[in-house]
Amino acid sequence: MIDVIPAILENDFTEVEKKIRSVENLVSWVQIDIADNTLVPNSTFSDPLPFKDFKTPVNLELHMMVKDPLRYLERFATSGFKRFFAHVEGNYVDEYIEKCYQLGVEVGLAIDGPTSFEMIHKYLDNLDCVLVMAIEAGESGRPFRGDTIEKIKKIREVDLEIPIAVDGAMNEENARKVVAVGATRINSNSYIFKSTDIKGAVEALKSL
Repeated sequence: MIDVIPAILENDFTEVEKKIRSVENLVSWVQIDIADNTLVPNSTFSDPLPFKDFKTPVNLELHMMVKDPLRYLERFATSGFKRFFAHVEGNYVDEYIEKCYQLGVEVGLAIDGPTSFEMIHKYLDNLDCVLVMAIEAGESGRPFRGDTIEKIKKIREVDLEIPIAVDGAMNEENARKVVAVGATRINSNSYIFKSTDIKGAVEALKSL
């Protein structure tokens, strides 16, 4: 069964909490997306403090659409986040990977839709997982990029075992395409949270 990870991109913690509560009994992980207008033209809620005393049965991962992941990594790790994705297009990638090891958290790298596979290739041996953006990062609701398929194939050729998550435009149709070529996790925002049947949307993705 495919791992389904609801992705939350919001401007205030009230909305973040509401969305976590709506899925926390349906999944094992939830992704929080943050942006600070440095890597992508968007700014979101990015304060780790409210998570420190936040009680939920799900594990939290952080997708940092930022130039400097070191600015956020440790503060979110001490607030309970267990898995992190910095962007290969950002700064301090080697330092970020090393810091994840020091903190004892899962280390992942994200690669944006327009970015070629070659940028992430050299890092694959040092990662726990990869996040492939099937859109251009920054906002939910953008169109699926067909070149995502080839990128997933290349990652899978290099590493048969590494978990590959795909994020962006992950409705049932597009998720089926990426699962067919080796994706093992589906990170979905709009398809899940805009559904009138959130449980049904999650189950549809899990069953692919």
